[in-house]
Parts: sequence; structure tokens; C-alpha cells
Amino acid sequence: MSLLNQLFSRGVFSTRCKTCLNLAISRMKLLQNKRDVQLKQMRKEISQFLQAGQEPIARIRVEHIIREQNIWAAYEILELFCEFVLARVPIIESQKECPSELREAIASIIFAAPRCPDIPDLLHIKNLFTTKYGKEFVTAISELRPDSGVNRTIIEKLSVSAPSGEIKLKVLTDIAEEYNLAWDSSNTAAEFRKNHEDLLGGAKQVGVGAALSHAPSKNNSNNLSASNTEQSIKSTHDKQQYEQLEASIPSNNNSWLNTKEIEQSHKNNDVQFNDTKTETIFQSSDILEKARAAIASANRATAAARAAASLAHSDFGSLKLEGESS
Repeated sequence: MSLLNQLFSRGVFSTRCKTCLNLAISRMKLLQNKRDVQLKQMRKEISQFLQAGQEPIARIRVEHIIREQNIWAAYEILELFCEFVLARVPIIESQKECPSELREAIASIIFAAPRCPDIPDLLHIKNLFTTKYGKEFVTAISELRPDSGVNRTIIEKLSVSAPSGEIKLKVLTDIAEEYNLAWDSSNTAAEFRKNHEDLLGGAKQVGVGAALSHAPSKNNSNNLSASNTEQSIKSTHDKQQYEQLEASIPSNNNSWLNTKEIEQSHKNNDVQFNDTKTETIFQSSDILEKARAAIASANRATAAARAAASLAHSDFGSLKLEGESS
């Protein structure tokens, strides 16, 4: 029974492999013909750009032409490998290990399968070889390990890296010669040789350095402006309290003396505030502590003024009673 299963599985592998290989060959021929027409159209457009003096656009479009040419060349090689493997399917089916003469063809097909989305039949072929030779065999090829056997031209043509300036200049020159254009390639050659600097990185570094250099002065100016505003508010508040006390105290000798004391105390407070304001300019770290001390001094002066005012009222009342009794 196991022998029949093995014979049946071999027959299934052979049939599926031949079917997928034939479909892949047919699909690659169609895609090659389609790409051939597209490449001719794109090359004609590039010649028109060169003739019109629009070299920057031509330098961008030429990369797409190179990419299409590489895929076209890869399909041409893969088509030959598929035909070679198709002719050797009976040998592959009869041997457990991969034949050495078919190693390059099979490895190149497995490597190109995920990189050619236009040909899904290659993925089916890859799955068939994975079932026959194991996952380790396919993984070594996909990772391009030593002795993987993948064709070097297939690796280069299916690479996603950008083409060099020399290759782009050569293609542009070939297009100009193909359409008999008197094109001067010196500007384009100089542009391809130019090393473009990372301007974004430099601008960021300059911006950060400028921000760091201006940050301390900005903070100091904010602190000074805040301290000046606070001192002006406190001075205005104390002046209003003084005016209220002066209006409420009668105009006699004792009250006049007390008023002078109040004025002197407030003048002392103003001197303290002015001194504090001057010191905050040079010693910004002690602003809050000195402001609190000034507030406490102003509160004490206000309390003394209120006591003097109440004393003046009491003296004035006693003098009035003595005058009436006499």
C-alpha cells in the first residue's frame, strides 16, 4: 500500500510541476511582449524630454526604464530555466535529492518566485520543491547562503537597489543615440557625480544649538519681568492702604505726628522694596524670599498705622469731653 502511495505521489508531483512550469513559461512570454512595447514607449518619452531640455524629468524616468529592463532580462533567463527543468521532470521525480546539474535552475526559480508577483505560477513551483526537498533547502536558497546555487544575474536583475549614476547616464546616452539627438550629457554627468548633503540633519543641529544658546536669557528675562510686576503690584497696594489711613485720621498735632511716623515707615518700606527690586536683578534666585520679607514688613507697617489711627481717635475723643465739661 505504501508503494502505491509513493507511486501516486510521484505522479501527482510530476503532473503539477509540468502544469505550473508550462503556465509560467507562457505567462513570462506574454509579459515580455507587453514590457517590450512599454519600454519602447518609455524610451521615446525620455527622448522627447531630452530634446525639450527637461533633463531633471529624464533623470527620474530613466530609473523606471532600467527597472523594467532588468525584470525583462530576468524573465528571459527564468524562461530558459523553466524549460530546462520541464525537460528534466522525470529525473527530478526519480531522485530524492536535487540533481547537481539542475541545482542552479531550481534554485533560481525558488529565489525569483516571491520577487515576481506577476507570475504566481512560480510560487506553486516553489511549494512543490519545498514539499520534495524540505524547508531547509528552500530557506538556504531564499537567504542566499553559500553554495545556494542561485544565478548571479538573477540576483542582480531582481535587486531593489537604485541604479548607479553610470548606468543611468549610459541608458540616457543610448536613448539619445537611438533617436539621433544632439544631446550634451555634461550637465547630467555632473549631477550624477554630485554628492548630495543631508541638509535636514544640518538644519536640525543648528536649530537645536540656537535654541540652547537663547534658552537661559529667555528664562532670566521672564523671571525679571515677573519679579518687577510683583513688586509694582505690592507698591500700589501699600500706597492705597496709606491713602485710606491718611483720610481717616483727623488733622491735629498728635495725629500729624503719627501720620509723619506712618509716612516715614512707608518710606522705609518703599526703600526696602526698591532695594529688593535692585537686588533681584543681580540675584534672581533670592527673589521670592525677599519678596516674602517685604510683604511681612508691609503688613507690620500697616498694623502699626492702624494702631496709631485708633490711638489718635481715642485722644481726640478725650480732649473733646474735657472741653465740654469745662
